[in-house]
Amino acid sequence: MTANDNASPPIAPASSHLQRKTALEGQYPPVPSICVVTGGTGFVGNRLVEMLVERGAQKVISFDVVPPPADAWDHPNIEWRVGDITDKAAVDELLSVPGIGCVWHNAAAVGPFHPKPLYYKVNYEGTLNIIESAKKHGINKIVFSSSPSTRFTGEDVDGLREDEMPKLPLKRYMQTYAETKAMADMEISKVCTDEFMTVSVAPHQVYGPRDNLFLPNLLEAAMSGALRIFGNGYNRICFTHVDNYCHGLIIAERALYPDSPALGKFYIVTDGHTHPNGEQYLIFWKILDEAVIAMGFTSLWSKMKLPTLLLMFLAIICDFIGKLLGITVKLNKFNVTVLTMHRWFDIQNAEKDLGFQPIIGFREGWDETKEWFKENWLPKQARSANVIGIASSTQQKIDIQDMSSKKVR
Repeated sequence: MTANDNASPPIAPASSHLQRKTALEGQYPPVPSICVVTGGTGFVGNRLVEMLVERGAQKVISFDVVPPPADAWDHPNIEWRVGDITDKAAVDELLSVPGIGCVWHNAAAVGPFHPKPLYYKVNYEGTLNIIESAKKHGINKIVFSSSPSTRFTGEDVDGLREDEMPKLPLKRYMQTYAETKAMADMEISKVCTDEFMTVSVAPHQVYGPRDNLFLPNLLEAAMSGALRIFGNGYNRICFTHVDNYCHGLIIAERALYPDSPALGKFYIVTDGHTHPNGEQYLIFWKILDEAVIAMGFTSLWSKMKLPTLLLMFLAIICDFIGKLLGITVKLNKFNVTVLTMHRWFDIQNAEKDLGFQPIIGFREGWDETKEWFKENWLPKQARSANVIGIASSTQQKIDIQDMSSKKVR
């Protein structure tokens, strides 16, 4: 369904003004009639479900261990199904629905804060369950939501293409999340044939309205006064608006056909050349400070910067204390590394093989995101924010995933 159809496409009620405008004015290729999205209640998954319906899907099944959010779209074409991808029987029942055109596999234990066993169970074993069941039921397309961190070694990634990054498997991974996503990525690539077609698509630093991970955690730290610029503050990175990532995931399905150059490949999609000055990157701490100031907090650049070596020393101590006390601490070696290194990508491969172009420009997307957080996130915050731990919205999902995985035998 496109904006040229006689009837206007349905638009998710929770969409921002910019998201509504982009959905109504864009012309997009058709999507499968019946779609499955694992992890469909998360920040990305929820928006993916919405965009599939907006683009004409007749049935989208969201499958997630977490119930749909309060503002979930109550649309007849959406089935919000609660289930765990680590439960083989539940996955098998999910994918037994006749006529599924594609599975978008987004479900994952995300970030550096989960219990280690959960990463292996969800990210790796859960992916194996999806692959096995899809094959069993004759579903021949899987689009896998991957992560650039699967290729991170701790060295700067300064404008590389995917084929210029280290090849999997790495000798050492920076965190368990990256390792288990890499394990899943390799399985997705290994099973790809002209009859069972797969592709992996990753964003970098997803942002947008309704973000419940990236900005909430950093803004909570800024609100408490604890956040400082790490290093010299001029590290280059790239951002990806949630709608740009979902668009990349959706059009990746169209690139799954026999002899396609995309088969079994790994791609990164970002806001591309819509970043400041037409470059494919931005200065992380400068852009983050825009959000900090927009919330009415003190500019990070007016405070003392924290040297990288000092931060790494403190992170090692915090890692030890966290393990000793069984608590989650925001300051850890991984976070220090990624918040001081260059990490941005040249997306020409996704442009060439997937036909990807951002549908929302960085500046308009970032400005609206700041405004959304000021109107929707800020009024709900208390000045006694959690300085040591992570944002409550993040912790709640971690607890639900951990509890569910322990029930599955």
